[in-house]
Amino acid sequence: MPPLSDITAFVKQAARDAGFGLAGIASVRDFPELDRFADWIDAGHAGDMEYLKARHEAGQLKRASLRSTIPWARSVIVCAINYNTAQPLSTQVNDSRRGWISRYAWGQEDYHNAVMKRLRLVEAALNQHCSDPRGQTTAKDSAVRDPLSAGQPQTRCYVDTGPVVERVYAKYAGVGWIGKNTCILNQKIGSWLFLGVILTSLELGADLPAPDRCGSCTRCIDACPTDALIAPYQLDSNKCISYLTIEKRGMIPEEIRGAMGRHVFGCDICQDVCPWNRKAPATTAAEFKPREGLVNPALDWLAEMSGEEFQQTFRGSPVRRAKRGGLRRNAAIAMGNSGDPRFKPVLDRLTEDEDPIVAEHARWAEQKLSLG
Repeated sequence: MPPLSDITAFVKQAARDAGFGLAGIASVRDFPELDRFADWIDAGHAGDMEYLKARHEAGQLKRASLRSTIPWARSVIVCAINYNTAQPLSTQVNDSRRGWISRYAWGQEDYHNAVMKRLRLVEAALNQHCSDPRGQTTAKDSAVRDPLSAGQPQTRCYVDTGPVVERVYAKYAGVGWIGKNTCILNQKIGSWLFLGVILTSLELGADLPAPDRCGSCTRCIDACPTDALIAPYQLDSNKCISYLTIEKRGMIPEEIRGAMGRHVFGCDICQDVCPWNRKAPATTAAEFKPREGLVNPALDWLAEMSGEEFQQTFRGSPVRRAKRGGLRRNAAIAMGNSGDPRFKPVLDRLTEDEDPIVAEHARWAEQKLSLG
């Protein structure tokens, strides 16, 4: 096996070869942010996201202690790729008949799959390099060679699916700092970043944590229409538009519907107003180029979308996570918030919808339009 210092440098180059814009390494440690994550869960700020609350038999949160969850892991390789596209921000769009789908969900391919494919290239290159002391392997080479050999390190890849609080490890890998909006921020690329991690049993050289450059700025906190950012670096998911439109099932509390605007899947406001995103470059990754119709989609189209059309339109898209009923529910709320009386016939039909959740939210929206 090559020296660990050589492997450290190699894996970062392999990440660049695979198309990642940023890569760094963090040691597996009990960082203070992981304690705060446990406090956040205990405070109820995770809402109904039960997968975040998974615990060991002893009661310890799996995501808060990688040492306990995956004992062989010694280092976390954090890779990041830019998904920003050259399209208007949500704060620049003012068409009452159209809704907002979060920028991250516009792509040609679900980011879980797109990022995982690139992570697998890095993982394969790492495995091949560790078995080849000459160190002549590239990520492209290893994609077509058998990486399995004796004496290789253990590795495991995750894209939003593992027992890892990715943004904490991204900070300590030097990829970026955790902003007041709780997103990872990089001073050159901004916050439009997908993160992927590779856990390894190797003790690789850790990078220095990224310094916090938010300063005294509170634009994200001030701009949040539902006051979900309850304090700097603290998010209450129960108030977050992204959580409400994607993860939340059933009824959305009436007192918060009016502040949701025309968002139908996710919310980008706290990123759109961030000064570090003013000069964020556009992605060159073809997978993240917008699909036709997903940038500012027509609300009446979404609200009356059939099951077959939903499946066809959002095949391979993260929008499927909201499910058809959730997307139509969100569209009804957005129509109510639009102030546009042209939606009344659509809402009138939706009040008789076979989905009682959609029907209830349509009645609320119809009443809101009537009240002006």
